[in-house]
Amino acid sequence: MAEIINLRQARKAKARAAHAAKGEANRVAFGRTKLEKLATEKAKTQTKTRLDGHLLTKATDHESD
Repeated sequence: MAEIINLRQARKAKARAAHAAKGEANRVAFGRTKLEKLATEKAKTQTKTRLDGHLLTKATDHESD
């Protein structure tokens, strides 16, 4: 014989689990310290600066003469 379940309770349990998963994702995304945020921003800036330093520029008309 199959186990009888209460659909209302199952629906509420599913909603609670979804809410908890969303909360966990937000804690990971927004729960960083100021120092961690600054370190990430500094690394991003250094990467952009390093990449921009390796760009080749096109020669304009006055440079080719």
